[in-house]
Amino acid sequence: MAPILTRRVKCVKLKIVSHSSFRYAPRMFRKIKLTTWIFIALILGFLVGHYLPGWAPALKPFRTLFLNGVKCIIAPLIFASIVLGISSAGSVKGLGKTGVRAIVYFELATTLALAVGLFMVNWLRPGDGLSLGNGVSEIVDKARQTPLTFSGFFEHLLPTNFAEAIVKGDVLQIVLFSSLFGVAVLLSGEKAKPILQFCEGLNEVMFKFTGLIMSLAPIGVGAAAATSVADHGIGVMIPMLKLVGTLYLALLIFVVLVLVPAMVYARVKMKPFLKEIRPSLLLAFATTSSESAYPSALESLDKMGVKKRISSFVLPLGYSFNLDGSTLYLAIASVFVAQAAGIELSLGTQLTMMLTLMLTTKGVAAVPRASIVVLSGTLTAFGLPLEGITLILGVDEFMDMARTTVNLFGNCVATLVVSRWEGEALSEGFEQA
Repeated sequence: MAPILTRRVKCVKLKIVSHSSFRYAPRMFRKIKLTTWIFIALILGFLVGHYLPGWAPALKPFRTLFLNGVKCIIAPLIFASIVLGISSAGSVKGLGKTGVRAIVYFELATTLALAVGLFMVNWLRPGDGLSLGNGVSEIVDKARQTPLTFSGFFEHLLPTNFAEAIVKGDVLQIVLFSSLFGVAVLLSGEKAKPILQFCEGLNEVMFKFTGLIMSLAPIGVGAAAATSVADHGIGVMIPMLKLVGTLYLALLIFVVLVLVPAMVYARVKMKPFLKEIRPSLLLAFATTSSESAYPSALESLDKMGVKKRISSFVLPLGYSFNLDGSTLYLAIASVFVAQAAGIELSLGTQLTMMLTLMLTTKGVAAVPRASIVVLSGTLTAFGLPLEGITLILGVDEFMDMARTTVNLFGNCVATLVVSRWEGEALSEGFEQA
């Protein structure tokens, strides 16, 4: 009888412990940071996409919902933050200096990105031994029909209607319109105070709104990862593994040789910086969208002590003029197609191609599948077969994850470097002594 009673007591104790653990589980989950939830969702998404691809159609609406939520933030946030940033510059002359410094850094960084990409693709030669597929896909054909000319670029700088730019999500037009509007506010003096008060309120509201949308980030990230893997499959990477590996290695080398020294120059502490922007980088990686990480990156730069007049002007400008990851990718992809087609390009031809890419990558961030559009235009200009893009499309999603992350990383570093050139100090904990 005693042993039976003992077992019953143990059973009751076990139930009490289990109930107690369940009761306090939500409190434990609340302590987990958003970054950790995003990382967990990313891993789960990859596993679901690989082992349960049939679930992808059911998860895709969650990905779309999250990305749509992010896109509706971008235009009002960029507009309000740029207007406030420019108004705090104090004078048009000071603003002009900041803009010139930003453009100088952008050109230097993208030139080095092209150089790294060109060196790596010629050294590792990922296109050797591959054969181009027959025919050109519908995506490639549509990209080829998208004109990219120097005159077209200038005509595209300002929108015919600001509302249209917002609807299209054209970041370049939104940035330039907001910049001109901000300059006009600055020149208007006291009479523009109501506009500034409106922008201050809008900016604050959009950051709160961002916080609400970001609570959906783990769900959106998990769904995005699952959908990408289910649609393309891990297996598609095997024959193209050398190209994907070349890109990832080149991006890593670019970060180590260019972005890290830039951070050292700006006297930024690496560990606190990486810890602060980690959620933004994970978000950009999982969603393949720099825009999704813009609000959190801007907030992180503010925490680091970067003045709003710099962060809210340089960061969005970089989204159109400082695409380090995409530029490096295009250098590799264009020469890769030539290698796969058995065409040897001279050094002079490759350098001319890089100069073309340097010009055509500016301001095309708002074009759907911008990298494919620029790549098709470059291949056509140099007489290379467009069938090569069809070969790349199978693994483009996986490469887009890496290049988008480096785009964001590069723009955050650019903002810090320009801040240092402006003679500004960072917050305690982020600046090297």
